Amino acid sequence: MKVMVTGDRGYIGSVLVDQLAKLQYDIIGLDTGFYDDCELEQQERVYRSITKDIRDVAAEDLVGVDAVIHLAALSNDPLGELKAGITEEINYRAAVRLARLAKNAGVSRFIYASSQSMYGIADSDAELDEDNSVKHPITAYAKTKWQAEQELKTLVSETFCVVCFRPSTVFGWSPRLRCDIIFNNLLACAYTTGKIEIKSDGTPWRPIVHVQDVCKAFIAGLTAPVSLINGRSYNVGIENGNYTVRQIAETVSTLVAGCDLVFTGEHGSDARTYRVGFNRILTELQDYYQPAWDLVRAGQEMLAKFEDIDFKEQDFRGPRCTRLAQLDDLLASGKLDDNLFWVKHE
Repeated sequence: MKVMVTGDRGYIGSVLVDQLAKLQYDIIGLDTGFYDDCELEQQERVYRSITKDIRDVAAEDLVGVDAVIHLAALSNDPLGELKAGITEEINYRAAVRLARLAKNAGVSRFIYASSQSMYGIADSDAELDEDNSVKHPITAYAKTKWQAEQELKTLVSETFCVVCFRPSTVFGWSPRLRCDIIFNNLLACAYTTGKIEIKSDGTPWRPIVHVQDVCKAFIAGLTAPVSLINGRSYNVGIENGNYTVRQIAETVSTLVAGCDLVFTGEHGSDARTYRVGFNRILTELQDYYQPAWDLVRAGQEMLAKFEDIDFKEQDFRGPRCTRLAQLDDLLASGKLDDNLFWVKHE
């Protein structure tokens, strides 16, 4: 099976292509290269990767492709707010356009990396499910993910399978590590500074999932029967996969010897608290999705990697591990224009 992975040179994509290669899929990557300078660990690329903005994809790029796993996006709320109009172009319009091109090209499966951010701020303690829980997207990123899901599902047919996976907040090691997400951020801070400071009271809930397990979910989109997944959305996580910020921070403090952990409480009880249910993916896809990673195992792997690469505070805080900072640098240096296209120098 020939699989196109958009965003193959990002945080998740770098891990996904390794998993696909081990399973002997024929891979084509497509990535604009925003984060090419963010590699912390050299990764051998054993597949063809096209350097192209997702907004510029053409029909010929999809010739012979059997399935698309669409990861490419402005990938979190701060990035989405950087340029809300561009976020809509990339995360919504380009995603739908890609799917239409794929369908016309005879691609049989379109696997969409969606987001749980579409649930917004939950107004109850109940776990959120895919269909019945209210969608209340607040940020540009969340709104575009929800819009794209809805329109992508209008393309479903007997010959074009669309399945949407909504990952929890992702954590764990990748050759292109992100430290602007909660567990990675706290662990990197503890390792490089010897302390972590939580400005809330630690009570908010967060669903989290390991990057390796997220990739397993996308691969389940390749292997599960079309009759089971076509037109479906799945929250991606693990059993009992909701943690309070305090639990996450306390786990980090046990992993990093001598780390000081302080809850200042200056921001009070964070309103951004929600718990997500994973019953659908853990039951319907139990033969295809079998998550295996927890916080402790992930933290141990990351700490070993930090030692290997001599990871420093400037790595943690700088553009190599912070997506918004990387884009700001590219804009400030004139490498990207105001529409986030690469500037071509004659």
